[in-house]
Amino acid sequence: MAAVTVVAALAVPTGSAAASGDRAETGRDRSGAWSGAWSASQHKPAVGTPWDGPNWSIPGFTADQSVRQVVRVTTGGSRVRIRLSNRYGTGPLRVAGATIAKAGHGAAIRPGTVRRVTFGRSASTTIPAGRDATSDAAWLVTAPLEKLTVTLYFAKPTGPATFHELGLTTTYRATGDRRFDQDAGAFAGETSHSWYYLTGVDVAGGAHRADGTVVTFGDSITDGFGSTPGADNRFPDELAERLTGAHRPMGVLNAGIGGNMLLTDSLCIAGEKGLTRFARDVADRPSVRSVIVLLGTNDIGLGDRDFGCGAFPLMTAPRLIEGHRALIRAAHSRGIKIIGATLPPFKGAEPYYDEAGEHEKVRDAVNQWIRHSGEYDAVVDVDKVLADAGDPDALSPAYNSGDNLHPNDAGMKAIARAIDPRTL
Repeated sequence: MAAVTVVAALAVPTGSAAASGDRAETGRDRSGAWSGAWSASQHKPAVGTPWDGPNWSIPGFTADQSVRQVVRVTTGGSRVRIRLSNRYGTGPLRVAGATIAKAGHGAAIRPGTVRRVTFGRSASTTIPAGRDATSDAAWLVTAPLEKLTVTLYFAKPTGPATFHELGLTTTYRATGDRRFDQDAGAFAGETSHSWYYLTGVDVAGGAHRADGTVVTFGDSITDGFGSTPGADNRFPDELAERLTGAHRPMGVLNAGIGGNMLLTDSLCIAGEKGLTRFARDVADRPSVRSVIVLLGTNDIGLGDRDFGCGAFPLMTAPRLIEGHRALIRAAHSRGIKIIGATLPPFKGAEPYYDEAGEHEKVRDAVNQWIRHSGEYDAVVDVDKVLADAGDPDALSPAYNSGDNLHPNDAGMKAIARAIDPRTL
């Protein structure tokens, strides 16, 4: 079988959209002292799903509009910077201004904490279609697990918005330049559950300085589907809480996309295949020491199906294993430790589980390889952790969110508990 290759992501541009200080700080190179504190992997604009509701990505934002987004950072510092993406835009994205602050209740911000965000020392920036941008550093002391608010102002229409659909959060939109509004009044009208353009928050310096970054790379389970919205109970959130409680400061980044596949692109909401997006969503983040890979369930379960995003091919275990090997090679080439997670049970989940057992055979074969090949640097046996003791092909009732596929809050916590911090 021919080797599977990883497609490199587009580079961060120079000029007005590039950050001063956005130097080579990836892999094991931590010379810039930046660590990733929060992330959301971006994908194409798409119509909202029946289970998640509408979003603003197709029309984007109109002239004279502000969007306020709340994120919880996983590690702290004395300086912050933000990452924005126009990767799937149809034209240049003109950001007229941006601020960052400590979050209050809802869309409110804590008095005295708002900081102006600049790009190359300018209050505004233009990001070409297909490109990303990183801001300058802003002085703001933050603590692990603290919530921050990023407000973007658009003086002109944006066109379709690059975004992350499954935010499990509340994002706010208002007319006018509301970057410095401390109260939530102007944002009372319109809300969304997604994140728009905002793809990362990095931190540096301070008493809570992180010892590097760990990235969780996967599909809807990593993204948090099945956990309680607004509660920060995704397994990467639970891992960040565990590391903070153990006084092991590391940034934890969530690079999950609902529906994502290892080997196949989605034409709509599930994002580019893992092999393509690994470079930008994992390796190009600052100070990455390790990555946890939980990916392949959708390749198996959605094969030979068309859900309006194009038909997906039937998948075999050898092809999936070779895809995992490609990720391992890509991580090692950047000096990143890579940890494989076994694929969890899905008995009773349609169309993932088939009565003939063909999908289960592929899952079992891939899991056996992850456990016993020794090719991953470490293994998290998510399959064993979540399985029903009486029926190992099914999720334990204690961990089942109700669809026989996604873990609930207790299941998310169980995954985080199964990760050995010493492997990170």
